[in-house]
Amino acid sequence: MGIVIIGTGLAGYNTAREFRKHDTETPITLVTSDSGRAYYKPRLSNGYRKGDTLADLVQSSPQDLVAELAAQVRSHSAVTRIDREAKRVVLADGEQLDYERLVVATGADPIEPPLAGDGLDRVYQINDLDEYEVFRQAADGASRILIMGGGLIGCEFANDLADAGYSIEMVFPESLPLPKLLPEASGQALYDALEGLGVRFHTGRTVERVDRDGEGVAATLSDGAVIQADLVLSAIGLRPRTTLAAEAGLTTGQGITVDEQLATSDPSIYALGDCAEVCGYVLPYVMPLTNAAKALGPTLAGEPKAVNYPVMPVTVKTSCCQVVAWPPDADAEGEWHIDGVTPDLRAEFYDTEGNLAGFAFTGKRIKERMQLSKQMPALLPGG
Repeated sequence: MGIVIIGTGLAGYNTAREFRKHDTETPITLVTSDSGRAYYKPRLSNGYRKGDTLADLVQSSPQDLVAELAAQVRSHSAVTRIDREAKRVVLADGEQLDYERLVVATGADPIEPPLAGDGLDRVYQINDLDEYEVFRQAADGASRILIMGGGLIGCEFANDLADAGYSIEMVFPESLPLPKLLPEASGQALYDALEGLGVRFHTGRTVERVDRDGEGVAATLSDGAVIQADLVLSAIGLRPRTTLAAEAGLTTGQGITVDEQLATSDPSIYALGDCAEVCGYVLPYVMPLTNAAKALGPTLAGEPKAVNYPVMPVTVKTSCCQVVAWPPDADAEGEWHIDGVTPDLRAEFYDTEGNLAGFAFTGKRIKERMQLSKQMPALLPGG
């Protein structure tokens, strides 16, 4: 029966590659609801600045990967149900695929903004290459883009699109960008740098409705202000895709609950990437995903290996003000210590016992990140 992997993003394809290093014979089938093209997702948010075409962003076609991985790749094939008792997955067209071991690498869904209005067809989200392609086609010929959300994706796209010559408006409820990653001083440094590119901020507010306005839209904010734009990009966050797993009776929390070997509550089913909650951690970034795939490959081949999660600083690709951060736990008590002159800041968070529990670097100070990373204990030691 072999291995079935649901999802062909970085998590799915990396797992297949790592498994093939240990087992070249067992059949692999990768199933995805999208086109199945392999690409490096972080490149989507700086494609304009780097001059990447859509062809540049595609690393491999499904046909290429069939040959590379000695696997089947089933694109445009949504999985609608996992039948754990029969050990098979059911596709939308009714076809069934049997598995010996199943890997769920379904990623996360963009959070849908609660918007009213008749212009919602001009609100775009970018969570994969297919959606990015649709957005680029819509943005061709546009000049004004409204971005909802001041998190990592919103900031990266604001930087990238402003560099490409678009007029950018950003709306988010917090007072500064990257509130989950940065202390106030560091957030202000990024704010100032984006503003220097011409980005206009509307902080402390949300978009309530989007209505058609000729060829563009009129977005009404929570304070009644109206912003005209050609289109809207919603980047207000992601939510792990857990529905398929939950409907199959697997344990879920913030994500699909897995142990240090990435096994779910069913020992023949594994999960990794943005959909997974690994020993309580939900880390929707490339390095945790890569480390998880490196552990899961040998585990699937019968050589159990625990995932290693060292301190993995998050790099934000905002060229106007580079950011590298490893935030403290949301409920951590302590205080930030800031050193430097904006935009080149080093911020260290110490808990009430004087232990280093987080850090943030902006500007030229990012080169100091490894020094602090080595001072903090690993989240999961692996082995």
